[in-house]
Amino acid sequence: MRQIVLDTETTGIDPKEGHRIIEIGCVEVVNRRLTGNHFHAYINPGRHIEQEAIEVHGITNEFLSDKPVFSTVANDFIEFIKGAQLVIHNAPFDVGFMDHEFGMEPSTKGVVTDQICDVLDTLVLARKMHPGQKNNLDALCKRYGIDNSHRTLHGALLDAEILADVYLLMTGGQTKLRLASTGSSDADSTAVRRIERTGNKLKVIKATADELAQHEARLDIVQDAGGNCLWRPKSISES
Repeated sequence: MRQIVLDTETTGIDPKEGHRIIEIGCVEVVNRRLTGNHFHAYINPGRHIEQEAIEVHGITNEFLSDKPVFSTVANDFIEFIKGAQLVIHNAPFDVGFMDHEFGMEPSTKGVVTDQICDVLDTLVLARKMHPGQKNNLDALCKRYGIDNSHRTLHGALLDAEILADVYLLMTGGQTKLRLASTGSSDADSTAVRRIERTGNKLKVIKATADELAQHEARLDIVQDAGGNCLWRPKSISES
């Protein structure tokens, strides 16, 4: 199964007010393995970014002034996500902006996200799994032990990478692509690791003849008093 974990950053919170996407970040997961493939683009929105949004993601108008417009990256973006299941935290927000952008461009005007992709909302999933608790991305990182200390500002690609870790742990364990020093290999982090014991075997000390005799004498006392001795099977005459 091919999944694309996706996040966007925008100029504001509502596309109906003319706000646009300014960053797209996607990471690819195939059969629960992070493949290392990703799609990332900064986009010139052709309008000013609201200050409140800049305080969230840190992307400025000056930074985007020489970046491509959405129409330049639209087809590559669609090809990357088409046919996959999109994994998005608070999906209506990102999908709403994506559909708005698709509808503004002549070459993508007929494209609707949920018609080319299945969409899984991890916020809905988290609320079902953890009702009554905080379920934003920072809270989920803390809950699942994911280090997000490097996330001082929101960023689409960084947030997509973090969400991929969160999603895989939420749904039964994470499998990552790891690179060995002598080459590449896939390592399943959920596999059982067996420890080989390399130390000496435990020394077995057998009882001496005198110790065995003392033990039998003690059992005689117990048996004469009417007790049962588990170490002595009953004789055939007693059974």
